[in-house]
Amino acid sequence: MKNKTLNLRISERRLNKLRLYSAWKDKTMTQILEDFIDSLPTPEIDKKIAIPTPSSTDS
Repeated sequence: MKNKTLNLRISERRLNKLRLYSAWKDKTMTQILEDFIDSLPTPEIDKKIAIPTPSSTDS
């Protein structure tokens, strides 16, 4: 799998909270965010709705 970069704007308070939590869990911030994203449910998608795919959005 090829890794991508995500730029995220969050408040300093939230960034510090993430830093503290990741240190407490002895994980990187990336690992914490990946774990959270992986815990999200996969939504049921209506087949009539067009969903952009990486190949259709890359320019």
